[in-house]
Amino acid sequence: MNSGRTVFSQLISFLPDREFRRCVARYGGDRRLREFSCWDQYLTMAFAQLTYRESLRDIEACLRSLQGKLYHLGFRGHVSRSTLADANENRDWRIFADFAQVLIGVARPLYAHDPMGVDLEQSLYALDSTTIDLCLSLFPWARFRKHKAAVKMHTLLDLHGNIPTFIRVTEGKLHDVNILDELLPEAGAFYVMDRGYIDFERLFIFTLCSAFFVVRTKENVLLQRRYSRPVDKATGLRSDHTVILTAIDSAKTYPDPLRRVTYFDAEKEKRLKFLNNNSALPALTIAQIYKCRWQVELFFKWIK
Repeated sequence: MNSGRTVFSQLISFLPDREFRRCVARYGGDRRLREFSCWDQYLTMAFAQLTYRESLRDIEACLRSLQGKLYHLGFRGHVSRSTLADANENRDWRIFADFAQVLIGVARPLYAHDPMGVDLEQSLYALDSTTIDLCLSLFPWARFRKHKAAVKMHTLLDLHGNIPTFIRVTEGKLHDVNILDELLPEAGAFYVMDRGYIDFERLFIFTLCSAFFVVRTKENVLLQRRYSRPVDKATGLRSDHTVILTAIDSAKTYPDPLRRVTYFDAEKEKRLKFLNNNSALPALTIAQIYKCRWQVELFFKWIK
């Protein structure tokens, strides 16, 4: 029989509990509580995520089967389904949001030099969203379609370690491009996005902030080629052009030249075109940057 500490308690020991208490005190989370503190709530939800629990009933049943070990896992309060439901509904979510930022601040320097699959010295972020389906009868406030409820989770993922630096949960009907209004681009960093984020007025803000973007273009974007660069077609590249926008509205909102890189994906037999505002990187690196975007898809798969 194992007489040492459990794996869960060893993981929890790395958490800066003093910072958590500061977050709780900031919003009065434990005020007038007799049992099941915010720390107990956090441990319960962390345990549920790590062990792939599917419901409150599942969480309660699993923890009750370990009743004699809960103290050694770090729990000090009794875990019941109704108490956990009330805590999730009524306690201030900003406690856990602030603590998440503390953990992100601790984790990011640890992975700052991890390889990303592309030779790039600057920071690289992937922006995307995923739709989380809900039961309409249980979540009438999240109406998505006539007989369906859903929310959308927008995530900005730091590809050094695949650490989320920004998460926003919105109604399912919100278009992805609107989330660009809530981002403050980091100077010198690269942001990779799918074509759902094409809005040249918003993308020009990245250029004004000295940040770079790589986004897959749409077929109906009107462009005029100004210059061409030679490419090695053996690598999958097909073209590397300097272009300008020709549609009146787009040209007014984004007056600077853009770079369009065309790449042929032999595995999927698909021709991909990327727009970006960086003229220094090799064209193949631009294509590799977009390939790294799929890390955020793996993150969504893990979350769900």
